[in-house]
Amino acid sequence: MKIGVPKEIKPQENRIGLTPESVKTLVSEGHEVIVENNGGFDAGFENEQYINAGAKIANSAADIFNDAEIIVKVKEPQKVEVDMIRENQIVYTYLHLAAAKELTEGLIKSKSINIAYETVTDDNGRLPLLAPMSAVAGRMSVQAGAHCLEKNQKGRGLLLGGAPGVTGGTVVILGGGVVGENAAVIATGMQAKVHIVDKSEARLKQLVEMFGDKIIPQQSDKIDLNKLVSEADLLVGGVLIPGAEAPKLVTRDMIKLMKRGSVIVDVAIDQGGCVETSKPTTHGDPTYIVDDVVHYCVANMPGGVPRTSTLALNNATLPFLVKLANQGYQKALGEDNNFLAGLNVHKGHVTYKAVADVFGHTYVSPEEAIKN
Repeated sequence: MKIGVPKEIKPQENRIGLTPESVKTLVSEGHEVIVENNGGFDAGFENEQYINAGAKIANSAADIFNDAEIIVKVKEPQKVEVDMIRENQIVYTYLHLAAAKELTEGLIKSKSINIAYETVTDDNGRLPLLAPMSAVAGRMSVQAGAHCLEKNQKGRGLLLGGAPGVTGGTVVILGGGVVGENAAVIATGMQAKVHIVDKSEARLKQLVEMFGDKIIPQQSDKIDLNKLVSEADLLVGGVLIPGAEAPKLVTRDMIKLMKRGSVIVDVAIDQGGCVETSKPTTHGDPTYIVDDVVHYCVANMPGGVPRTSTLALNNATLPFLVKLANQGYQKALGEDNNFLAGLNVHKGHVTYKAVADVFGHTYVSPEEAIKN
């Protein structure tokens, strides 16, 4: 198969869909890989490395979209890219459609086959292609939040880890999944006071086993969330409902209770955010202030560390891509229900129920869709 890798064009998005090593693997399987000129440059991968791995270099994204059978990206297609997607072309990338009506409509209209990294599952119901970027975003959330707490960033002027004889800040992490766990790794390492809120008692017990008395576990239905939010110097939103819009757990009224100069990092912004006052921002202009609270809502946080992120992402996505290219999408998805869960839009039909429900589209099961 012909596999195309365009340069990412979302603002401040520096990752790329495939590393040279991944290209080498695909070429060894008999596939042709086309990479856009300097597509990997900002992630530290040169054209020469791709050529040495067996790829061809294309001068433009248009050349890739015109020629490739599979498009491999990192972030959701931007409007100019959606307009280039061809009927029956396979698009393999993060999509986050539940928070993107215009994109959903564009993919439906294109009659393409769209597989979302973030809804592929494993046998335990986890999300193996989302996990690596959730881990990066979770770790970055505390790093970014600590920076935003500095006075010159309009924060409280507080060092999250404190100083000898000075107590550190309070971090409240909403969600004990991959984002929350990795946020806790950094926050506890900084010696902050760390609360993790999750609805699952079993998950909280797992986190206590990992972190011991370095965290304070909080079961969501047994706490006063208003009070906890008001105590936070840094609030990290790491709530996820797979493929669906994130629930708004923190309301505008709760924001008003927070301390002047405290910080919110809403990692769930890709799925609409879990804070009522959240709106997407970019690495170039990452923050804004509502009710004296600094909001950091960068929708592609791992794009800020593109080399680490690209390598981590490829570790997870490549085995599925090899299967997709070797077997064709109908066989690859039909024989693997976990991979099939990634199919979101297929030839004009929405095949992920949460997306169909939020936008009022007729839902077609992926099992039925791939028969056609």
